[in-house]
Amino acid sequence: MTALDEFLSHLTIERGVSPNSCDAYRRDLTAYHAHLDGRGVPHPTAASAREIRSFIISMRKRGLAPSSIARHLSALRMFYRFMIGEGMTHADPTENIRSPRLPRRLPVFLNRDEMTRLLEQPDHTTRLGLRDLAILEFMYATGLRASELLAFRRADLMFDTGLARIFGKGSRERLVPVGRQALSVLRQYLDRVRPMLAHGESGDLMFLNAKGHRLTRMGLWKLLKTYVELAGIEKRISPHTLRHSFATHLLEGGADLRAVQEMLGHVDVGTTQIYTHVDRAYLENIHRRYHPRGG
Repeated sequence: MTALDEFLSHLTIERGVSPNSCDAYRRDLTAYHAHLDGRGVPHPTAASAREIRSFIISMRKRGLAPSSIARHLSALRMFYRFMIGEGMTHADPTENIRSPRLPRRLPVFLNRDEMTRLLEQPDHTTRLGLRDLAILEFMYATGLRASELLAFRRADLMFDTGLARIFGKGSRERLVPVGRQALSVLRQYLDRVRPMLAHGESGDLMFLNAKGHRLTRMGLWKLLKTYVELAGIEKRISPHTLRHSFATHLLEGGADLRAVQEMLGHVDVGTTQIYTHVDRAYLENIHRRYHPRGG
């Protein structure tokens, strides 16, 4: 087994990294190995900082975005730290290499009026319309990632306490409150719709497609796109936009940053701080629009 294979096995078995993430690590590190081969370096443990810089230059010449280069470099750092921990090498050639400076973009989010319009679109008198409303209400109420929603199980929604148990990245568990309105719609979905969709292979998954199987990422994206168009919203929206909207609206309402961090499942509060910039941009816009001398 090669060092790369051992590293990928470590990510899967010991760190619980998802298959999609492991595939990304494999692609990035395979590209690095190919670069070393082209320079006559027999093994990553024989590489120096010169090879790392050369790899970065080659990615720039190929037109890779700074974010892609930063991702490759992050994979290399993890790979070398793993090899040092396993006693395969004593040196980390990435140690003094700086990641590309990335522009910090404000996330797209729906304002409260847009969010209300979106939630008004599903036809809750139909089976799938009620299911879709339950999905949208639940995502907006909790700020779940798409992957967390698709894997969510009925047993992890606690109606008596109004909490949802969510398993996020790295199998980290968190409890997030669910509002009364979302709980009401979820109860209706579970009582009236899910039993009609479910069959023996449905398991305990909360949200099912029309055939009673697990809802896919593409299925989630398509239903959201449909309702965004019906609501007349012209922003480029993804399921993650509802997560951004959840966090932004909490901070606009005066929520504590640490509380929002906990509900989002961010390990580092610095990740959550991007929403304070969104909040500030919102306040600046309000000031320009309504202050007598703000224009």
